[in-house]
Amino acid sequence: MSLSVGISSRPNLLSSSVRRIGPVRVHAVASVVPASKASKDWSPTSWRSKPILQQPTYPDKAELKKVLDEINRMPPLIFAGECRNLQDRLAKCATGDAFFLTGGDCAESFERFNANNIRDYYRVMLQMSVILAFGGGVPVVKLGRIAGQFAKPRSSDNEKQGDVELPAYRGDNINGPEFTSEARIPDPKRLIRCYNQSASTLNLLRGFSYGGYGGLSRVSEWNLDFMECPWMQQNTAEGKHYRDIASRVEEAITFMIASGMDPASPLMRETEFYTGHECLLLDYEESLTRVDSTTDALEQHYGCSAHFLWCGERTRQLDHAHVEFLRGVGNPIGLKVSDKMPPSELVSMIHCLNPENTPGRLSVIVRMGAEKLSEKFPALLEAVKASGQVVTWVSDPMHGNGETVAGIKTRRFDKIRAEIEAFFDVHEACGTVPGGVHLEMTGDDVTECIGGGSLVSEDDLDSRYHTHCDPRLNGAQALEIAFLVASRLRERKQALLA
Repeated sequence: MSLSVGISSRPNLLSSSVRRIGPVRVHAVASVVPASKASKDWSPTSWRSKPILQQPTYPDKAELKKVLDEINRMPPLIFAGECRNLQDRLAKCATGDAFFLTGGDCAESFERFNANNIRDYYRVMLQMSVILAFGGGVPVVKLGRIAGQFAKPRSSDNEKQGDVELPAYRGDNINGPEFTSEARIPDPKRLIRCYNQSASTLNLLRGFSYGGYGGLSRVSEWNLDFMECPWMQQNTAEGKHYRDIASRVEEAITFMIASGMDPASPLMRETEFYTGHECLLLDYEESLTRVDSTTDALEQHYGCSAHFLWCGERTRQLDHAHVEFLRGVGNPIGLKVSDKMPPSELVSMIHCLNPENTPGRLSVIVRMGAEKLSEKFPALLEAVKASGQVVTWVSDPMHGNGETVAGIKTRRFDKIRAEIEAFFDVHEACGTVPGGVHLEMTGDDVTECIGGGSLVSEDDLDSRYHTHCDPRLNGAQALEIAFLVASRLRERKQALLA
């Protein structure tokens, strides 16, 4: 694999003109139009002049600087050309000509990092994408909350257990989850481990994506395995519907091969897979910001920790540091919004982050809960539509549906499902486009979310509860969501054709 490297006096990333770079089979990019043109007053460090929230306090500033300098000298984890390809794909999601699937851990873990867990997660993501593509009749843009999704915002700076109060756990890249004073001290060296684990994860994902592991015929076999789950054998209308979709996927692939499609062709053996995470720890993000050599004269910077970065609900203040940083990078970006977002503020935020109204540049990820979404979401849709702004609308049905049962954080599958249904219903009523879903899920057989066909009950929660932070859908529950979304996409397509 040959790579073309541009040379610049500033930190520089690899040219987008190379082939087979990154996790996918990438075609050469004829255009080098940047995804975002930062204003002259923006730089990778301009966020430092703004108020900032949700940052750890490192006791050893000299050690932090040493670590950040080391990361700054390390290679980028992703490439500018991949980001531009992703933006092109997301532009199609905004118009309904593709669908955006995001899934992965709430927060990645150092302890549970191994190849088998990555493989099982990747396998479920590909199963979901095939179900969605077949059900909706559109390409699926696959993005993992992986290879960098470590840091987490917290509702409080401290955590109290009994009479003991310690700094909150903020993610494995910052401090440890153990409730001890030593573990909770922010350690800059964890950022090096975060970078190395992210690089190793990306390497494996790239191998899976164009090495044949994600081939269509293999994914079809995985779906048939899923059909053997006990709940899928139950004689219910839902189970019958799911079995019907899976069987038709298998028939379609068999027909393609019988019609002359070579199973060894790139179309059958390779797939695109991108990575993303919340842009939270800005010291780290700044250290991995690079100038793209193909746009060197324009000083176009990219955040090279992931293809896609998003701003969370707790850090989306218009005049604060996180928005300042994200407005200048060339990556496609996301903005999490809840029912607390006023329509006029959302319009202002979109203008700040995507002033040129570039399709695919900005995804608005909605997290409200089903009831609040039905009440609050239409006004946001109408305000953005009236402004003429182009965004990709994405449902996050996880974060508005948390609760505690017997002292354990969980989510109910029925509420997650209800919020997705409400998301599609509101779009249908407003004549707008449901562009994607954003899930916290895993390929493991965990018992963290209650309900679904896997029949996880409240009593099961502590049997296989492995998350370091928020509860995730297990593999079977995630596939159920894929079948649900596929059926809604199909209904929407049939309605448009009627």
